Amino acid sequence: MRYRFFLLGVIVAALACVSPAAAQPNGMSNAMAPWHPIKVNSCNPQLNTNAYPGYVTGYYPRLGPYGWYDVYGVRYVQPVMTGSAHLGIDYVNATQKVMSSIEFGLLARGSLVAEVKDVGTFSPGAEIKHEFGISPNVFPLGTGLPVCVPLRITFADGTKWRNPHLPAIQRSIYR
Repeated sequence: MRYRFFLLGVIVAALACVSPAAAQPNGMSNAMAPWHPIKVNSCNPQLNTNAYPGYVTGYYPRLGPYGWYDVYGVRYVQPVMTGSAHLGIDYVNATQKVMSSIEFGLLARGSLVAEVKDVGTFSPGAEIKHEFGISPNVFPLGTGLPVCVPLRITFADGTKWRNPHLPAIQRSIYR
């Protein structure tokens, strides 16, 4: 009988160690993975392709490039949406609060290669599928999987969230 409980305990402990790591990208455990208020379902940077089915163009305040002071305090300009280079992000607000703006960073090979900003009313649990223009200079991405991470979020009530694990700033993306 003791052997059964011991064996059951070993199995439960093994599952507890394996399951969280399997759910995280790159084998990170939950203790090492930062919590984000956004759940990114897919991150799709593309060069020279047509729009993604089911995605709509993200926020642009007017025709022409879209600029803002990013989480690093530097003015970032997001290119207009063209057929040459774009980033499709499928994400969900994982909080209980309505979000009004979200800045994402595109990471490739562990480096920040582009940023995009979405503005609107993003309700808790709602799936958003938006695509944005990015610089064609982002490509080629190399062999690493691209990752979209939230950098900064503004909620409808005026509160803000900033990613506590920001990637290192890459000055080359500001040219």
